Amino acid sequence: MAAGSASARSLPAYRSGDDMRRWLILFISLLLATLSATTALPATAFTPKPPRLTTPWTNQVSVTNPLPEYPRPQLTRTDWQSLNGVWQFAPAATLDSPPTGSNLAEEVLVPYPIESALSGIQRHEERMYYRRTFTVPASWSGQHVQLNFGSVMWQSKVWVNGTLLGSHEGGYDAFSYDITSALRAGSNEIIVGVWAPVDTQDIPLGKQRLNRGGIWYTPSSGIWQTVWLEPTAATRITRLDTTPNVAAGGLDLVVQGSSAGQSVHAQVLSGGQVVGEASGTTGAQFRVPVPNARLWSPDDPFLYELKVTLGSDAVGGYFGMRSVGKAMLGGVLRPTLNGKFVFQLGTLDQGYWPDGLYTAPTDDALRFDLEQQKALGFNMVRKHIKVESARWFYWADKLGLMVWQDMPALVAGRNASATGEARYETELRRMVDNHKGITSIVQWIPFNEGWGEFQAGRITDLVKSLDPTRLVNHNSGSNCCDSDPDPGNGDIIDDHMYVGPAVARAPSSTRVLQLGEFGGLGLHVPGHEWSTGDTFAYEMLPTSEALTNRYVQVADQLPDLITGSGLSGSVYTEPTDVEDEINGFFTYDRQVHKMDFAKVREVNLRVLAAANGTKLPTGKLVSFRVTTPNYTNRYLRHVNGVAGTEVVDANSNQGLKQDASFWVRSGLSNSGCYSFESRNFPGQYLRQRDLRIYKEANSGGTFAADATFCTRPGLSGGGTSLESAARPGFFLRHRNSEVWLDADTGGSYRDDATWNLVPTWWKSGADLSVGQVRTFRVTTAGFTNRVLRHLDGNARTDVIDANSSLTDRRDASFVIRPGLADSTCYSLESLNFPGQYLRHSNYRLSKATSDGTATFQKDATFCAQPPRAGGAGNVSLQSINYPTYYVRHASELVYIATNGGANAWDGGSSYDADTTWADQAGLGG
Repeated sequence: MAAGSASARSLPAYRSGDDMRRWLILFISLLLATLSATTALPATAFTPKPPRLTTPWTNQVSVTNPLPEYPRPQLTRTDWQSLNGVWQFAPAATLDSPPTGSNLAEEVLVPYPIESALSGIQRHEERMYYRRTFTVPASWSGQHVQLNFGSVMWQSKVWVNGTLLGSHEGGYDAFSYDITSALRAGSNEIIVGVWAPVDTQDIPLGKQRLNRGGIWYTPSSGIWQTVWLEPTAATRITRLDTTPNVAAGGLDLVVQGSSAGQSVHAQVLSGGQVVGEASGTTGAQFRVPVPNARLWSPDDPFLYELKVTLGSDAVGGYFGMRSVGKAMLGGVLRPTLNGKFVFQLGTLDQGYWPDGLYTAPTDDALRFDLEQQKALGFNMVRKHIKVESARWFYWADKLGLMVWQDMPALVAGRNASATGEARYETELRRMVDNHKGITSIVQWIPFNEGWGEFQAGRITDLVKSLDPTRLVNHNSGSNCCDSDPDPGNGDIIDDHMYVGPAVARAPSSTRVLQLGEFGGLGLHVPGHEWSTGDTFAYEMLPTSEALTNRYVQVADQLPDLITGSGLSGSVYTEPTDVEDEINGFFTYDRQVHKMDFAKVREVNLRVLAAANGTKLPTGKLVSFRVTTPNYTNRYLRHVNGVAGTEVVDANSNQGLKQDASFWVRSGLSNSGCYSFESRNFPGQYLRQRDLRIYKEANSGGTFAADATFCTRPGLSGGGTSLESAARPGFFLRHRNSEVWLDADTGGSYRDDATWNLVPTWWKSGADLSVGQVRTFRVTTAGFTNRVLRHLDGNARTDVIDANSSLTDRRDASFVIRPGLADSTCYSLESLNFPGQYLRHSNYRLSKATSDGTATFQKDATFCAQPPRAGGAGNVSLQSINYPTYYVRHASELVYIATNGGANAWDGGSSYDADTTWADQAGLGG
């Protein structure tokens, strides 16, 4: 101790022996205390454990006040206290002996699942206790105090000051306790006991697995959403069930309360101004007027404010005015938003984070995922096998993303017990009841691919009875996997198809068609992957550029499914990588864009524009289908130079199918519009002359304008309407089998002037000579002495000419036959092995005898198309069942290949030349 310090100067002066002894004792005591104070280490501050991957928000997580936002945007109160933060933690053998008044050995950061790095535990425990203390603010005196939990996985028991308040089962719904009677002055203690059996028991758990891997993920056990306190009146509001009623011009409101029959008053506000108000009673529906409502949609996600009072209890909320339904539009049953068909283009959003697992590290992170999906051009998100926090739904509502909401599945691959089925049904009811006020939810999905499926028909009817205002999809992916037979009810037919896109079925008169999952294109990004072992994607690409090109190629196939197959919604897998799955637009850590996002957005907007009838695919063949009810089997065709409509089907002759097929070209007088060139009369276009529609060659003068049509959303609500560039206000319209330009004359006009531009009746855009023997010569510079041939059963290219052996020449000669799968395309029969055809299998072309299956017939059918590299007498051969793939030679071998695909023989600078063949007389005679 330094001489002259404050402590030394305060010591008493020496006087006697006793005084000396007392002084020494005091001195030693002070010295020890001082040394202790200066050498003792402070208690170690809590820090989360390092995750395998960090997100941009990992280091923004506060350990004193994590997730500080008010957690329940649909039922807000001004006064509240978050209990998020560091709690004590301990594993437990049972939940029968809460450690009241005892410190626990570990610390955990609430509300992050215990398996997460952010929790600080980073391991699974089947049973556990959480403990913390709190003080009730003095200003809450005289009020009741509610203890609220956003969600706890899976079963919980809650004690306050040793008093058991109750037990709750279910990992995806909020619950509360009135803890007023258990409180005491000063410090209070909360203990939460949790049982999290994961897949050892039959519980709704989604993709959580103790033995994670592949498409199954790390569990998220314990408290995983915000815990908070709030003061309320004794009689209080517990939930706001909001149902917009666009047709009636109001909000149908049910105010749920702690007791029924209490008087309530509601106000609807816009920009802080009251636009409507009404009174009612708790538990009973009443209508609040919303005059001249501004409708919610992805393009305009406008939300009204809501204020509701019950006595001294006042809460806030919000809602969007919108309607959800289905309607027959353009001859196809479509889902509707505000009475209009809006193609629902979405992603399979699984809601996992490498640092927080089920729980996003911050609210900004939660919002980020949805913002990015909206920025990519998507208008919908399928929340897959998980129910998110209330704030996630708030951001979906606020940002304008429609939501397909899955019910978290029971364990896949086994039949649930009666207890498991009862648990599932209980949680399903809660999911629907607790989310009736979510504007963005447009569809409920009870089951996925049959995982844990039981009594699907009854469950579908149950969900519909709980919420008749939304569509119900009994089982997403009911065409595959563990699915039970389709019960045929509900509103949706839902196929899964990887990579796709493709559908196995068609819409019906009662159920719309959607593609619940497709895609799954993958890319490795070293340093940004969760797994160091097996990784998974449905198709792997080598570079970001290849991945982007492949996504664009895949997405560009959706318009044909929309117009030709009646597809009304699609879900791409997926927005981010998740653990072993590496098929996201983002890496799992949200640090790397795996694709060119500008190109992704461009193609997504192109899909949406095609669905609303304003964008057509130039350079493709289409047919015009009539949409007028009772005439939807008729198509626009030309005969003797005059356009009309006629019944066309699979049995129609070649001339009729070709006459009903047109090339989509950029508008002759306006490149922002379109012109339609005859498939079988090149250089001749549909044009109006004195309002009648003809097929004619360009005669100059007004021809370019007369042959140009501008797309508009279908006047009848579906399909496309075509307005004349030469005569604005006049649309292409059929009447009495004739085709004219007409202005709106009422009656059936809007139906008659709406067309579905569907995939063409004649799929080949170029002609091969059926019955003739032909040889296909390579056109790639430097290799033009090589021809397509088969050898030992496999297709390849070799140098063969008139001087080659007869066997080689005959191996390089093929008889052109009508396509085995479609007579508007072609099959190539071996000249010297009659009955054997070129077909693709695992991309490679070989010669094989037909086994009579539909798969073989498709694999052996190729549609002739104009040469990709040009040249008179040349042709490209397109696979009928892989429409973006063409017959291509690579290193002497022959494949079906796509430009920018994942295989070594795909893409490259010589792709167009390698897929272009000179169609010549057969070398073999």
